[in-house]
Amino acid sequence: MRADLRALVAAGTLLAAMAASEPALAQKQGGVLRQYMIDSPASMSIHEETTVVAERPMMAVMNNLVLFDQHVAQNSLSDIVPELATDWAWDEDGTRLVFHLRQGVKCTWDLVQGKSAERLRVNPRKSWYTNLSEVVPNGDYEVTFVLKRPQPAFLALLATGMSPVYPCHVSPAQMRQHPIGTGPFKFAEFRPNEFIKVVKNPDYWKPGLPYLDAIEYTISRNRSTAILALVAGKYELTFAGTLTIPLTHDLQKQRPDAVCEMPPGSVSTNLIINREKPPFDNPELRRAMSLAIDRQAFIDILTEGKGFRAAAMQPPPGGQWGMPADKLPGYEPDVAANREKAREIMKKLGYGPDKPMHIKVTARDIPAYRDPAVILIDQLKAIYIEAELGPVDTAQWYPKVQRKDYTVGLNLTGTLVDDPDAMLYENYACGGVGNYNGYCNPEIDKLIQQQSMEADQEKRKRLVWEIERRLTEDDAKPLVYFNRGGICWDPSVKGLTVMVNSIYNYWRMEDVWLDQ
Repeated sequence: MRADLRALVAAGTLLAAMAASEPALAQKQGGVLRQYMIDSPASMSIHEETTVVAERPMMAVMNNLVLFDQHVAQNSLSDIVPELATDWAWDEDGTRLVFHLRQGVKCTWDLVQGKSAERLRVNPRKSWYTNLSEVVPNGDYEVTFVLKRPQPAFLALLATGMSPVYPCHVSPAQMRQHPIGTGPFKFAEFRPNEFIKVVKNPDYWKPGLPYLDAIEYTISRNRSTAILALVAGKYELTFAGTLTIPLTHDLQKQRPDAVCEMPPGSVSTNLIINREKPPFDNPELRRAMSLAIDRQAFIDILTEGKGFRAAAMQPPPGGQWGMPADKLPGYEPDVAANREKAREIMKKLGYGPDKPMHIKVTARDIPAYRDPAVILIDQLKAIYIEAELGPVDTAQWYPKVQRKDYTVGLNLTGTLVDDPDAMLYENYACGGVGNYNGYCNPEIDKLIQQQSMEADQEKRKRLVWEIERRLTEDDAKPLVYFNRGGICWDPSVKGLTVMVNSIYNYWRMEDVWLDQ
């Protein structure tokens, strides 16, 4: 493990040196990049938000200790480069990670761990740092992250756009409304339900960057309207992954010169059921609902057959850890037979064609949630469940499901970091912040910790696949499919790399430019 980690350190340093030594291309200074956002965020504070609509514009305002290389499409440990940390090294035991810094950072992780006098209003990624014992400064330019046990992938948690460094002198309350960072852009204005604007930081510590004068994010919930606006030249960039495949094809017909990509989806659609509310505390009822799902129908209807089945982690080719399709545990070999089993369960529980169960399916009030929720509602009718859609505004959605103020929901889970430590601790471990349905299995928790400590990546992958198999058997959070959508931009937009295993990690935007 020590040799592997040293190699990663050397690789990170080499990548930074190569980037610094590359000759300047014909980048042009100036211009305003205009793009649309699918929704209005609750606040501007990345550490208190779960949605990409908050994180994406604010990632350009912040810096991290380390960052996934913005021009490598697949995030991995080998593609982490320095940012506010100039370099890093592990000790012999793999429990002390030392960073040399451009400035102090300790206060950020005291805040995230709940150790500071100030408090985050919500803390969606606290579970990422349960293994972090303390952050020990050594003067102004060195800090040591002390772990309770080895965790080789800890560095990946620090490299995502969801792990920015906050300034010590700015309160969490101010960061929600007027965030301050050291990044290439400065926050300018946020008008809820209208727009977010960031402007060039003239004092950015990287000479010559950023190229753009500003980035404007116009909030437009109607995807068809946004497409027409891009065709008309109002925007230069669509919102990543939100164009359905048919809409992407439609845009390409109307704008043949547009540059479009359709990366493997890194966002899953899943069924969440509140196990604390009767009658959903009955595992047989939850099993019947899981058996009712026809996953291929979702994939065919919503992605023209191009989505991906999975168990928990993002599957290949985009994901590095998910179980491949030919190894997935027995998902619906026969949908009709599965539904017959489900109906038998429902009859046993006292329901039937003349006595259906009535429920509300809660979903965030944007198309990416509502569309699959409508299909789910239709499929549940096959097992005597009559459901209605309960749309919830984005600002209320995550607080609502986190406090378990729902019964049945249709949820989307984004891959913040394509690593089991991020996905499994947050979404499946007992008490995980994203474990909205309250699944808890101490045996699974032990396996999650075991894979986290494993330095051999192939052995770790086999452990992850075993966890995925067990989660599927337990109906932990029935995963429907991994979505797939498009992102398109005007050919004048240069320097943007679309990542294939996270929609959250490539928005620093410091070297994106407009050829106008």
